[in-house]
Amino acid sequence: MADSSKEELVQLIKRFGTYLTVKISNHLPISLQRLDSRSVGAVAGLAVAIVFTWRLLRSPSLPPRRQPKRQAGTPSSSSVSTHSNATLVSSGGSSSMEDSRAQNVVDEFFQPVKPTLGQIVRQKLSEGRKVTCRLVGVILEESSPEDLQKQATVRSAVLEVLLEITKFCDLYLMERVLDDESEKKVLMALEDAGVFTSGGLVKDKVLFCNTENGRSSFVRQLEPDWHIDTNPEIISQLARFIKYQLHISAIRPERTAPNVFSAPTLEQFFGCV
Repeated sequence: MADSSKEELVQLIKRFGTYLTVKISNHLPISLQRLDSRSVGAVAGLAVAIVFTWRLLRSPSLPPRRQPKRQAGTPSSSSVSTHSNATLVSSGGSSSMEDSRAQNVVDEFFQPVKPTLGQIVRQKLSEGRKVTCRLVGVILEESSPEDLQKQATVRSAVLEVLLEITKFCDLYLMERVLDDESEKKVLMALEDAGVFTSGGLVKDKVLFCNTENGRSSFVRQLEPDWHIDTNPEIISQLARFIKYQLHISAIRPERTAPNVFSAPTLEQFFGCV
């Protein structure tokens, strides 16, 4: 198709050159008519070529060529876009999951650690190094010396706290008893509970007396940092001699001194229940 157009253009130039030759021969002077007809045709052809080129340059640019149709096997733009979006969503989802995992690790790392029972005991006792404690109503299930004549039973709930105290405190246990048999029952109950084997307590640090004043005298001689008792009168008598005291009572009494604390049980004072 391009060759036929070129041939037509050449023929047009030749005809136009012949026409100009005839016209020039009829109208120009004789001196100019002597020019070679081939030269005149060349000049005419050059003029036509210049005009044709000028018009070609002024003509509007051709419309863009149409893109060839996609083959059936080529994925469409919508599918490519969908795949890209899916990839973005997938990458975004994985990124958010990684951020969530990283946040969980940070939260777990900075999560406050629950203190151990030993740490709680140290904190509650204000790093006290020596402790005296009554047996009846605190360590033992029995509530009076008369009950000890029948039996002596260590409270299982307080045993763990007692063993923690013996690990870092010089602990002395004391009680008023009515006879030697009661004393033996108490020592046997403590031994069966593992107080002498698992903890730092020895039998020589379990003291017995015949009166309540005798227990008060023991405490003053030992000069502990803490004394634990169930008798409010003993607590009141020792308030000005002992740095800290803990009154074990089912009924919460009024606080008689700033250094006297109260709790229903020893384990509740340390937050074990």
